[in-house]
Amino acid sequence: MAIRKTAGYAWNFISLIGFILALTATGLIIAFTAFEMITGIEHAYLGLMTYFLFPGMLVFGLFLVPLGAWRVRNERMAKPDEDIPPFPRLDLNDPNRRRLFIFFIVASAVFVVVVAVASIKGFEFTESTTFCGELCHPVMTPEHTAWSNSPHAKVKCVECHVGPGAAWYVKAKISGMKQLYAVLFHTYPETIETPIDNLRPARETCEHCHWPEKFYVGRQKIFYHYASNEENTPRKVDMLIHIGGNPKNPNINGIHWHIGKEVTFIARDQKRLDIPYIAVKGLDGKLTEYSNIEKPLTKDEIAKGNKRLMDCTDCHNRPTHIYHSPSEEMDLNFVSNRIDRSLPFIKKVSVEILNRPYKTKEEGFATIANDIPAYYDKNYPKVAQEKGAAIKQAVERVKDIYERNFFPAMKVKWSTYPNYVGHFYTPGCFRCHDDKHKSADGRIISKNCKVCHDVLDQSQENIPLGKRITDFVHPVDIGDELYKTNCSECHMAGGHDVTAEGKQGSLEPKKKH
Repeated sequence: MAIRKTAGYAWNFISLIGFILALTATGLIIAFTAFEMITGIEHAYLGLMTYFLFPGMLVFGLFLVPLGAWRVRNERMAKPDEDIPPFPRLDLNDPNRRRLFIFFIVASAVFVVVVAVASIKGFEFTESTTFCGELCHPVMTPEHTAWSNSPHAKVKCVECHVGPGAAWYVKAKISGMKQLYAVLFHTYPETIETPIDNLRPARETCEHCHWPEKFYVGRQKIFYHYASNEENTPRKVDMLIHIGGNPKNPNINGIHWHIGKEVTFIARDQKRLDIPYIAVKGLDGKLTEYSNIEKPLTKDEIAKGNKRLMDCTDCHNRPTHIYHSPSEEMDLNFVSNRIDRSLPFIKKVSVEILNRPYKTKEEGFATIANDIPAYYDKNYPKVAQEKGAAIKQAVERVKDIYERNFFPAMKVKWSTYPNYVGHFYTPGCFRCHDDKHKSADGRIISKNCKVCHDVLDQSQENIPLGKRITDFVHPVDIGDELYKTNCSECHMAGGHDVTAEGKQGSLEPKKKH
């Protein structure tokens, strides 16, 4: 047979299987790559097959071809009547061998082109957010969801977690192999621990976009809050945040003073909530050490402790993977008019429903869809009749809040990962600024709020209309506790806000209803 004669040793079952696998894989790579380029659709598992499975199939198929030929040649060499030399002869004067040689050259060229394209596209795929966030589903679902709703949603994961340069790329891929093993064999923790060990310093990643020399000295910010009472009473705090400007300025003050100086600290816990030791190096090189006066470390513990050089992520620890409390989410929805604030108790009802424990996300959705309309049907039938569309819209918005901040499958909710910017729901700034860290010469790290911000104005029920406010006024008079107790000790307890009367509003309708 002419075909068999041309194919030579490759005319065997193993080599034929290899040919079929290689040709099929090549066709699939070309087809799937063309599909992605034409449609623009990126899917984690589509990319996995196109850039890893099919190229692997191609290489395996091409490995089988010479393996089968080598096996057949050895079998023939073992026969006494076969005169086969130790090495194959390359005689281009023989038409059959010449055709085989040309086929080999063409096939090799196609193989090199296909593998090269697959390798480049495979590299791009491993650098994509699709690969990082969707491939390891559901492990990365909370973080990917939070990223997709964050200010950095257009920034690729690798730009922050890896950054430029070959060294960190190799480190990331080695770490990725461990993570792949954990996902495949389900050895990962139910809740991913943070902060990430050995994360690349923020000054090598964040500062590629956030230019410290151009930081603003101050920024005005208005905080909107709504009480959990029948009227969803609004209040507003207008603040000037003392950012501090260029941290390289030797006379800098304000928040970014921390990265303008060399500040190191020791944390007792993984989340860096408990910081008993802080050291600041002055411009003259002198080191000033501050220790917690209630629970100080011993000299031996300080000497052996893991001293971390403070950078942006020690305060901005959730710059991208941001979760919001139900109370905060409701406030944002009121401000943007996505939820009708005239619905009585809508904030309190929604926050209570959101904070209930659910075994699955579907259970949470079902409860939200049932309990919010049921509350108005029972307690405010006239509102339920007149504002049915507003209630329905509120239900959809509350579902959206739940979907972005609660993940029962990974045992993650809005409060799982503390955000250290500010101090409303977590100790944040007060981890160090607590009036409890003292140096040997008597200096104390102040808890004075005006170091970081000034109140420009404030409006709420317990402030007379038109009165100018320059010091923060709590919506409820709590006396000296305002300065003795951290905000988070109350607000983190349930994610609620108190009413101007000093208690959570009753869910019972007023008599006029």
